[in-house]
Amino acid sequence: MTTVPKQLVEQQKAAVNNIVAAQNALFSGFEKLVDLNLKVIKATLGDVAQTSQQATEAKDPQEAVALVSSLAQPAAEKAAAYSKDVYQIVSQVSNELLKLSESHVAEVQKNLSESIDQLAKNAPTGSESAVALLKSTLASANNAYDSLNKAAKQAAEVAENNLAAATAATVQATEQATKVATQATPARKA
Repeated sequence: MTTVPKQLVEQQKAAVNNIVAAQNALFSGFEKLVDLNLKVIKATLGDVAQTSQQATEAKDPQEAVALVSSLAQPAAEKAAAYSKDVYQIVSQVSNELLKLSESHVAEVQKNLSESIDQLAKNAPTGSESAVALLKSTLASANNAYDSLNKAAKQAAEVAENNLAAATAATVQATEQATKVATQATPARKA
């Protein structure tokens, strides 16, 4: 078997393996999201049953208001935790796909570099400048890819930090609103 068909077969195998790995990563992430949602639904149904029971036991409107106010904080915390869990699952899948694409790009870069080196060996005299141009172009493309990759990773870090800050701010605002509502409830009794 000659070198070119052998390389093509190996490249096809690698491409199929990459597709299968990407599908596995996506399916794993989907499974985790389904599992998370089932747990959230189960917990929510339990919370609703408990809250309904407490609401039926309220003796006056002030107790009902106090019950509603007491539920705001845990609900905000649960929503923030859910958002964080979803983000972590999506981030994990994204990182797996990024690793797969990085290894694929590295393999393509290696193959291109080897092809250019092979071309340089077999090139006629006087074509050194064309080969140098190809090598320079490949190096520029590799540098551009590396820069884009670094920028994407930095953007992901910024997004994660923003999510954490937004979650903390939401929980804090809910705590303050709950305190204000709880303090306003006794004033209505008077």
